[in-house]
Amino acid sequence: MAFRDQVAAMDEQLLEVLGDEALIEGRDKPVPGFISVPWSQPKFGQIKTSIREPVFAVRIADAAGVVSGQSLIIDLPPEDGGGKYIIVKPEPDGTGWVNLVLREVR
Repeated sequence: MAFRDQVAAMDEQLLEVLGDEALIEGRDKPVPGFISVPWSQPKFGQIKTSIREPVFAVRIADAAGVVSGQSLIIDLPPEDGGGKYIIVKPEPDGTGWVNLVLREVR
């Protein structure tokens, strides 16, 4: 099995066990990924995290066709990052994932 195939299998398992799902405008099925929100980041002493905006990380294949301005809904409690967002911009991170930078809709 090639390295990329092994990584894809590992990503699939991680998403299945630890991932979140988002409904993205224009999609029929939920998209798996990981939500990260600055207001629920763990605090370790006085270490500040560099995360400033909510981000939903998805695999490159799942980011195909995603554009700025689309809505994205995370079905989780608000304290866990759930809610409605607008996609500000997709940012590929160079590892096969794309961080969808979000703006919360209130």
